[in-house]
Amino acid sequence: MARNRHRLHTPRRTERDRARRAYGQNFLVDPGAVARVVRAARPGPGDLLVEVGAGKGVLTEALAPRCRELISYEIDRHLIPGLRERLARYPRVRVMHQDFLAAAPPREPFALVGNVPYARTAEIVAWALRAAPQLTSATLLTQAEYARKRTGDYGRWSLLTVRSWPEVEWRLCGRVPRAAFRPVPAVDGGILRLTRRPRPLLTDPAARSAYADLVELGFTGLGGSLHASLRRTCPAPALNRAFRAAGLGREVVVAYVTPEQWLILAQELTEVVTGTRSGVSKELMVRVKSRVDSSNL
Repeated sequence: MARNRHRLHTPRRTERDRARRAYGQNFLVDPGAVARVVRAARPGPGDLLVEVGAGKGVLTEALAPRCRELISYEIDRHLIPGLRERLARYPRVRVMHQDFLAAAPPREPFALVGNVPYARTAEIVAWALRAAPQLTSATLLTQAEYARKRTGDYGRWSLLTVRSWPEVEWRLCGRVPRAAFRPVPAVDGGILRLTRRPRPLLTDPAARSAYADLVELGFTGLGGSLHASLRRTCPAPALNRAFRAAGLGREVVVAYVTPEQWLILAQELTEVVTGTRSGVSKELMVRVKSRVDSSNL
């Protein structure tokens, strides 16, 4: 009998509730937070924007007057009628009822913007990184921890960030409190901006390949330190010189090596490992080494 009484008082989940849980929906409702995302995205009147996860259209409506064309993807069929009604006065907005991750990127330069479902952040970022060379930038409202982790805000750097750094700059553009969403999530959000560099920091394909191999080797973690990991391939004298040039101690753990220091390691070690010089320009290396030297003061 007690079990039956419990069932009577337990609210039933509607189809709408189930969809919200399935898609990880936390809608952005705070106007100030919307404005911060728009400022971080820096849309221009001639830009093509692609929005991932239009939701109820709050961010979409803020972006619409600021660009040439906006393609907004929304997977939840329950939201499509309201979206189209809300955005009817913006003829340059196209609402697409489709899973964004199944969409092909535009064939012309575009910028990606969106308040993304936290559970699908990694997939959406991977989509953005694959969208070269058309993608110019991606401004994504993600879980704060993810945004901080990818941008070195904890003082540590991830493999994905370091590996893509020669082509993509990762930047944390602020934090959004959880109270800015409905329903309110358990954690705050972070505005993550990826900007594709007009010219890669490593211009030679062989140098880019060597850099990627060096980074992958370093992040294996074998030996407990970056020096020990790289020592399996690089001769000790060359490795010691490279670490001194980058301002690194032999015991440093790979997570604490900045992308700028990785560029110096690549410059110093590529020729040793492959027999060819890396494609890092002298001007860039002067700037990078200057930043590294300043950080060690």
